[in-house]
Amino acid sequence: MRTRTLLLFGLLLGLLLGNAPQALAQDAQESTAYNKELTYGVNFNSNAGLIGGASVRSLRVITDDWARFWMLEGVEVKHPKELRVGNPSSGGIYVQGKSNYLFVLRPTFGVQRMIFRKAPESGVQVSAIAGAGPSVGLLLPYYIYYNYTEPNARPNATPDDIRAEQFDPNKHSDPIRIYDRAPLFQGISEVKPNVGAHVRGALNFEYGRYRDAVAGLEAGVLLEAYTNSLTILRDRSVADSKLNNQMFSSVYLTLYIGHRN
Repeated sequence: MRTRTLLLFGLLLGLLLGNAPQALAQDAQESTAYNKELTYGVNFNSNAGLIGGASVRSLRVITDDWARFWMLEGVEVKHPKELRVGNPSSGGIYVQGKSNYLFVLRPTFGVQRMIFRKAPESGVQVSAIAGAGPSVGLLLPYYIYYNYTEPNARPNATPDDIRAEQFDPNKHSDPIRIYDRAPLFQGISEVKPNVGAHVRGALNFEYGRYRDAVAGLEAGVLLEAYTNSLTILRDRSVADSKLNNQMFSSVYLTLYIGHRN
């Protein structure tokens, strides 16, 4: 997976820095009719669930073919070995072995190069994008409800002892006692930030039909690394650093809309 991601990244970077085909360069074009663009997107990526996150991007035109941009993206990153399981007695569902959620904020600064310009009010505009920036990985504790009620206690003799705690494989070793997953922000005050960096390469397909409106999609690859491994899953028999990753790669798709002037 990582090798394919690197090959895709190299291909996209080559499209950005290389010369566009002569036939496209000679296509009937008109000068860029806008200077700035602001878009909002929904992200889907191979390291997340159904919806990965959201982004906002601001672009400023430099020449007819080149533009620079900054963007801020917020996504959830899941471990590839995450497995949802259920407790048959309580009906609760939780992720086996999960100790932390990982949410990532990615400020990106980059350039965009026009490959194919669409007609003024129809068609598809294709651009190549390259960007890089810091990554802030936020580890939010994954809380579960664990049942500490004594198994031999007489029914109704004492209240059930069910506590909300961050999952610890050494402390919560009996899966039958994991009652359910606690609410998402149960441990919000215990968030641990981690600093890293990322690079991305993508192709942008813009379908906007009007000069002041824009809509389209961006498909690309992203490589990300941190100073240490980020603990998402834990297991008593495996060291946290071996079970979890320090480097991440993903393929992503962003659907966006916005306006320009």
